[in-house]
Amino acid sequence: MRPLNILFLLSVSFASSAFPLHVSAQTANEFRDHPDIPKEWPSQPVRAAHGMVATDEPLASEAGVEILKRGGNAVDAAVATAFALAVVEPAAGNIGGGGFMLVRLATGKTNFFDYREVAPGKATRAMYITPDGNLDKEASTVGYRSVAVPGTVAGLALALKTHGTLKLADVMQPAIRYAEQGIPVTEKLAREFREERPDLQRFSMSSHIFLNDGKMYRVGDTLRQSELAATLKRIAKNGPDEFYNGETAQMLARDMASLGGLITLDDLAHYQPKIREVLQANYTINADHWQVLSSPPPSSGGVAVIEALNMLQDVPLNGWDDPQSVHMVAEVMRRIFADRAAYLADPDYSNVPVAGLTSPCYAKDLSPPSIRCAPPRAANFAQAIRTSVVLA
Repeated sequence: MRPLNILFLLSVSFASSAFPLHVSAQTANEFRDHPDIPKEWPSQPVRAAHGMVATDEPLASEAGVEILKRGGNAVDAAVATAFALAVVEPAAGNIGGGGFMLVRLATGKTNFFDYREVAPGKATRAMYITPDGNLDKEASTVGYRSVAVPGTVAGLALALKTHGTLKLADVMQPAIRYAEQGIPVTEKLAREFREERPDLQRFSMSSHIFLNDGKMYRVGDTLRQSELAATLKRIAKNGPDEFYNGETAQMLARDMASLGGLITLDDLAHYQPKIREVLQANYTINADHWQVLSSPPPSSGGVAVIEALNMLQDVPLNGWDDPQSVHMVAEVMRRIFADRAAYLADPDYSNVPVAGLTSPCYAKDLSPPSIRCAPPRAANFAQAIRTSVVLA
């Protein structure tokens, strides 16, 4: 997932002199075996005395550690890490998307930063539907019309202003350095470029940056992203207003207008991240108290996790090699995802029944018969939490 329980849902980039474009839905490639992915959980926990940063990319983690060593707090490090991911993880970590950040301070105070993307003003309900009524999967995942108004820059800046101690220009320095000086192409990155080549080569900017103008990057090559470095420098100098009202906004809107996108200067100027109330649930098992802090809508994960735990808290789970335990969790998740499809949405536009969905009474009524009929007993609650979070 992290010390601040940060969940980044960053899924798009832009094509302009500042933004490479590639928007991709999940594909089968993501679920194939890859040699760089460990096949087993680590046998020993990793421990640190003062702080820890965990991401999918070592260079991004190093950016966060660098900020901690310079005296920054956890939010400073998180923002630095997120901007670094924009450089080192182009498939997911970019500033053209959006995300969430859940922060819990030492005092117990919590905040949930919602900077998800929003639909452009010109978006319509049926814009990705074909004349025969089916979903046009490519139209919603590839190209300029698939892009929503990005929230990452505004959200990270808001989190930094609210809880950070360093300036935006300071925490962005690792990302700027990575983009300007270049990063080594890893096996993972080279493989991603190969796998995504059919879509990347359809756009001149993404072909230029990620496919090396058709020459393809090999492991050990250096990937420099000068356009991205220039964009990051402008943001570091002028703040988030640069991205939403300044030169970057002008460039983005111009490319959108000329290449079939929907985002306008007005869309960018009116984007606002939000601070929402953290979703909480409490459990007591064998005198041990557990407090779960998670994401409220528009994220569906927090509601799903709490709904699952409400059903699983009195159920013994014996691990992934136990068919009965796997079956119980599968039945629980089946019910949760049905509720997710029926009820969960953006609370700014829909009435989401969060209290009802996370109610223990509702969980008892919704539970599979094998769970409802089981006598109350102490559960391996840590296993329940791990199982629910992984599957949710």
